[in-house]
Amino acid sequence: MRRRWLGAVAITMASLLGLTACGGGGTAAPTGSATGGGEAKKQVEVFSWWTGPGEADGLKAMRGIFEQQNPNLTFFDAAVAGGSGDKAKALLQSKLQGGEPPDTFQGHAGAELQGYIKAGQLEPLNTLYDELKLKDVFPQQLVEQISYQGQIYSVPVNIHRSNVLWFNPAVLKDAGVAGAPKTIEEFIAALEKVKAKGKIPLSIGSEWTVTHLMENVLLGSLGTDAYNALFKPGADWSGPAVTKALENFKTILSYAGDPQDDWQPAAKQVADGQAAFNIMGDWAYGYFHNPPEGGLGKVSKTDFDWAPAPGTEGTFMWLSDSFTLPKGAKNRDGALAWLKVAASKEGQDAFNPKKGSIPARKDADASLYTDYLADSLKDWGSNKLAGSIQHGVSVNQPWLAAITEAVGLFIGSKDVAGLQKSLAEAAKANAQ
Repeated sequence: MRRRWLGAVAITMASLLGLTACGGGGTAAPTGSATGGGEAKKQVEVFSWWTGPGEADGLKAMRGIFEQQNPNLTFFDAAVAGGSGDKAKALLQSKLQGGEPPDTFQGHAGAELQGYIKAGQLEPLNTLYDELKLKDVFPQQLVEQISYQGQIYSVPVNIHRSNVLWFNPAVLKDAGVAGAPKTIEEFIAALEKVKAKGKIPLSIGSEWTVTHLMENVLLGSLGTDAYNALFKPGADWSGPAVTKALENFKTILSYAGDPQDDWQPAAKQVADGQAAFNIMGDWAYGYFHNPPEGGLGKVSKTDFDWAPAPGTEGTFMWLSDSFTLPKGAKNRDGALAWLKVAASKEGQDAFNPKKGSIPARKDADASLYTDYLADSLKDWGSNKLAGSIQHGVSVNQPWLAAITEAVGLFIGSKDVAGLQKSLAEAAKANAQ
């Protein structure tokens, strides 16, 4: 099982270096300017991994606003497909190390960016935040969590929720489960009832989805304040509360079905009535809900439903796609123009309904966000916040790599003491 997971996510640098950063139909690499009507237009290279349905449409909508507001600039879509951003990040690293940064690049807001910050590869954006009064429109806790030593290095364009329990109402009803379990204990009891009926209690995907599951069980077991404290210097990963949380994780994982190739086929098991539950981020909503060309075409509240992951009601475990200002960008002014669109109400309201996420801003046009997105928007404005581990908010990339290795070993060993020891060592080595 471990070999299967690792094989599915293996990436070679040789293949990465052979990639051409392009968008849509294989656009050539940017040359720095384009000619239109005799007047040179400066190109702005925007590097992302938004190439799939929904996300590419959202990027196109933001691009339209950018080009309308900046007729002297031309947008170059340097998106790299595949790997949930893994291929894009690896290629980006080679560009940065080679002294050829894009004008702006996508990254998960939070600790994921610390490697770039410490390497001196990003400019702080405090002046931009002051100019646009972004601290007034972004939640205070969000600004705190994306700051490093008093400096802010990215502009969040959206918010995704990590702690969502997706479930099949018919499977729950058949198993005698009245509704979405609210606590870890209720969840384990519900998993047992589903198992007795011969259905898959919990679907899982590739290995990263197990780390995603673990972060949700940690939050649901520890509570928001204790979970957030785990990522501060001197945090106690060795204590009895974490031991209990990891025991819960072991128990819950024991009800999982065979691992699927990625999160989509695992989610499909719920939509098709083969499985009862799946814990996944809210990008799953678009997959469930969208028409068959880009999704499953299922009916919400009938074919699938949602609730906060067990034990996490009142807390929004978040992650955010954001854009940065690299040092040495060829078109720094163009990058700042893009960041202004990404930060704007107009830009975020154009992007997010298509992406299947909600804006980071508090002043969104609520009429644009319906069904699941309406629930998410309401909770984002009222819940406590907790940062995702798997998706780059609470831990930097070396720390996540150590956690991923520990979880991978645990999948085979089921050794809670060994997992806790590895997590404690990873925290000691990386928490700052």
